[in-house]
Amino acid sequence: MNTISRLISGSIAVFAGVVLIILPFFLSEKSVFFTWIYGIPILIIGIFILFNKREDQIEQIKSKKKLKISAHSNLKNSNERRFKK
Repeated sequence: MNTISRLISGSIAVFAGVVLIILPFFLSEKSVFFTWIYGIPILIIGIFILFNKREDQIEQIKSKKKLKISAHSNLKNSNERRFKK
């Protein structure tokens, strides 16, 4: 995920988690535990999405490897064409 998509999805998840945790106190106390079951994990996942920068580093490494592989294959193809003449 790039930073913009990580920021958008993480902030939406954090906001939804906070709403699900706080909202039942204003509506009825019977639904507190049911909304906490969903609210707390969504909040944790949202925080994880916001602060997970390791995935961006992994994607950069993969894209660098793809560039090296494609450059190597292009070089190999040009050498094969040169020797076939």
